[in-house]
Amino acid sequence: MKTNHEIDYEIIGSEMQCVEIELDPQESVIAEPGAFMYMDDGIEMETIFGDGSSRQGNGFMDKLWGAGKRLLTGESMFMTAYTHTTYGKAKIAFASPYPGKIIPLDLSDFGGKIICQKDAFLCAAKGVSVGIEFQKKLGTGLFGGEGFIMQKLEGDGMAFCHAGGHIIRRILKPGETLRVDTGCIVAYTQEIDYDIKYVGGVKNMIFGGEGIFFATLKGPGQVWLQTLPISRLASRVLSYGVGSRKEEGSILGGLGNLFDGDGR
Repeated sequence: MKTNHEIDYEIIGSEMQCVEIELDPQESVIAEPGAFMYMDDGIEMETIFGDGSSRQGNGFMDKLWGAGKRLLTGESMFMTAYTHTTYGKAKIAFASPYPGKIIPLDLSDFGGKIICQKDAFLCAAKGVSVGIEFQKKLGTGLFGGEGFIMQKLEGDGMAFCHAGGHIIRRILKPGETLRVDTGCIVAYTQEIDYDIKYVGGVKNMIFGGEGIFFATLKGPGQVWLQTLPISRLASRVLSYGVGSRKEEGSILGGLGNLFDGDGR
């Protein structure tokens, strides 16, 4: 028997997705601040410390510890719980913060635990615990791109993560290894062995443009990858958004834009 609230859902959209969740009376869903999009009448919202799960405990210190752990992952100490308080059914929706996909995860299908990037969690059924996962290996923590701490989602209900671009799910057999850019990892199951490897080669280090470390994910288990990490998108936007392009407003600049397809 499941201990978390059981919710029905529908993912709407293609590239800028939202997840619409249907709640029965007294069912609740928790979400990150700022993820809310819309809700039907009869749903009440409450700001809570941590995630409000039974794992967090009912005492003040337990709640403070649960909220403090979220700070370590770079998230807010608070979450918002939305509860359907009237009769019938009511719907509520949460949207992705940037172009990409929403990944629905039934934690009961994955042994009750999924490990994900610090900013990947979007929302979940009430009762799902949103905690921290420390990297056990020193090299992974120093060079893994995500630091020593990632998020872990525990429970037996539905959780929803978001990621940039397109999502690729890989099922790794026992002993099978996948080498990945660290920023492209969205989530993986608890059986996966996550480590960091040195690229090697002076030319690769200096001129490769991909960094000198990559992640290795060793099966058995499942891995979810994203084609457009938000850090990669942000760095590209900043490269064009800070200051003005040198060629703008000049004759040579106009010729250059003709060659790169930007002439108008």
